[in-house]
Amino acid sequence: MVFKSDDGLEIHGQLFTPKNQKERSPALIFTHGGPIRQMLLGFHYMEYYHNAYAMNQYLASKGYSVLSVNYRLGIMYGRAFHEPPHSVWRGASEYQDVVAGAKFLQTLDNVDPQRIGLWGGSYGGFLTAMGLARNSDIFKAGVDFHGVHDWASFLPMWAEEAEAKNAALAPDAKEARELAFKSSPVASTANWRSPVLFIHGDDDRNVPFQQTTDLVGKLRAQNIAFEELIIPDEIHDLLRWSDWVRAYRATAEFFDRRLAASGERQ
Repeated sequence: MVFKSDDGLEIHGQLFTPKNQKERSPALIFTHGGPIRQMLLGFHYMEYYHNAYAMNQYLASKGYSVLSVNYRLGIMYGRAFHEPPHSVWRGASEYQDVVAGAKFLQTLDNVDPQRIGLWGGSYGGFLTAMGLARNSDIFKAGVDFHGVHDWASFLPMWAEEAEAKNAALAPDAKEARELAFKSSPVASTANWRSPVLFIHGDDDRNVPFQQTTDLVGKLRAQNIAFEELIIPDEIHDLLRWSDWVRAYRATAEFFDRRLAASGERQ
């Protein structure tokens, strides 16, 4: 599946569709983590994305159309695609590929354009939160697995690492932190309207658990509907198979409640 982003860049993805579909149904965008990854036309060689591929198949079996987006920053599409300008904390240019994926879904005859959600883990969790923060008009629900929510909070840590290596601090450190904040979901929470499920292990060594607790505090202050599945003593990749099953079951049940693929809308 190939579609174009707003700036004309070609974006690839995989489309999972329900069998024997007779009417318009809800749809989901899936975004991988990394971000230096590529989702494949089959089970992935990495366990994390092997699980995600199975989950997308399961969601399709329940009645969802799922578009897995290989957004810019990923691998196997050339260096310019892998190293785009104004990406990550410098502008999050990759987010436009997520929106382009949703616009593609809206053109499909079997998709209800008013019932599009999104989900993903790690960097995919970041893009999920970006979708809900910037475009709750498009994305009506989301499941955010251990996502990054505030790039600015990482910059001081990176600066300390630079000092430890006797590297000179950037003269535009203040401007960089402002840009990092603007490139994060937390900068757009005033526009957040859609419900979200956060899933996070409290012993995450890759994305600090505080990334979720801080965002939850902001959403609670705005009376935005959120749910949490916090898994004690779990790390970023979830070591226990039972926790993967628990997390994916919670994801499917959340979308069923909020987008209603397998029952009446609630």
